[in-house]
Amino acid sequence: MFIKTGDKVQVITGKEKGKQGTVLKAIPRENRVIVEGLNIAKKHTRPSMESEGGIVETEAPIHVSNVQLVDPKSGEPTRVGFRFEDGKKVRYAKKTGEAI
Repeated sequence: MFIKTGDKVQVITGKEKGKQGTVLKAIPRENRVIVEGLNIAKKHTRPSMESEGGIVETEAPIHVSNVQLVDPKSGEPTRVGFRFEDGKKVRYAKKTGEAI
């Protein structure tokens, strides 16, 4: 999976198309990511000892194919590649060649 926690991504399809946010959590087993402030879902919760209950809004996972990494240099969405620099595997933006 090319996207990791803490990356800035842009949604390229769906109802949130064009919006950007930071990845809060990556779920590689399911090929999904949770992006801060995007794909909000309402969840009805029961009252318990810790919380009051009611309707809680949380971020729902988005499939990795629906987001693209934002290039740190140009600020546009870009594809990601891998290359070796000084014996270490490094991700880089294909648009500008900038290491991420």
